[in-house]
Amino acid sequence: MPGPPFPLCQHILLLQRDCIYKRLVHESYKLVGAPQGEQLLMKLQTSELKLLQLTALSTTVSSLSIRQAHSSQAPTDPSQSQASGRNLPSVENATTSNQENFKERFKRMVRFQCRENTGRTSKTIEWLLPQPFISEKQFQFCGHILNIARHFGDNLGFSATVWEAALVLCQYFEQEKISFTGRKVLELGSGTGIVGILAVLLGGDVTMTDKENVLSQIEHNVSVNIPADCRHRSKVCALSWGKDHINFPTDYDFILGADIVYTSLVYPLLLKTLLHLCYGPTIIYLSTKLRRGNHSTSFHEEVLPKHFNCELVHRVEDKNISVYKISKLNPAMKDDPLM
Repeated sequence: MPGPPFPLCQHILLLQRDCIYKRLVHESYKLVGAPQGEQLLMKLQTSELKLLQLTALSTTVSSLSIRQAHSSQAPTDPSQSQASGRNLPSVENATTSNQENFKERFKRMVRFQCRENTGRTSKTIEWLLPQPFISEKQFQFCGHILNIARHFGDNLGFSATVWEAALVLCQYFEQEKISFTGRKVLELGSGTGIVGILAVLLGGDVTMTDKENVLSQIEHNVSVNIPADCRHRSKVCALSWGKDHINFPTDYDFILGADIVYTSLVYPLLLKTLLHLCYGPTIIYLSTKLRRGNHSTSFHEEVLPKHFNCELVHRVEDKNISVYKISKLNPAMKDDPLM
């Protein structure tokens, strides 16, 4: 029996893709606590797992939740049982017990869902993900219309998302009428490039950076949103925090970052990178969603103030997003021990 039309597949995939990391964050933090949960998510982000496997995991978690909630009810209709996922074969007597090691549960779910010829569930997921595709969404800031594409199915992980913190930072630029004209700007963790692209349109000479595999997504959005006569003021290149940051100059006027403070595992690398790049009058704008358990609040309020002047300049309470304006303490000193 053929699957639904491809546009519907795209729609379903978008829903899966937008929710999957939220589910993984919730499950990992709930079951094993913040430190272990962060380690697991970092391994997931950098692993070779395909989006098919992630979607399969999301589907299995949902099925297990439904099966647990209705474990005391006998199915009266086989078709309803199949639709709810309660007829899925047991996976070595899988349990949703909070005492179970989440990492092992994760591995077992992926192994079960990705096993070849396991039946209807896996085949259904296969036609949900026929091939990678690009989804585009439109935004408007500072009088500029931005058409931002997200590349799904290319193993971009967190980078294929337009995070709320990025939109809040763009709104802050609009609200404060910030101009980057004639200024040298660097964006860390550009992702889709929406913040850096807006900075170019606001007059900046902007370098957008991220991991190597994300650059094609940024380049696509640059080509779509920045006019040809302004494109010479944009540059896209790879930057690995704490590793090749020393290959970048230290004379930037502005450094931008939206939702790059997301796991304590990379905070030392991020700090080392900021200390190198920020010199003299450099201003850093960080827009961060303060998530429970990832120590993002302590990073901004305890770690950064040891090296930087930090000012909270904008706050969106209902989204728990803060925008910080940061400059280096003792800017003339370049011999910081962390550099």
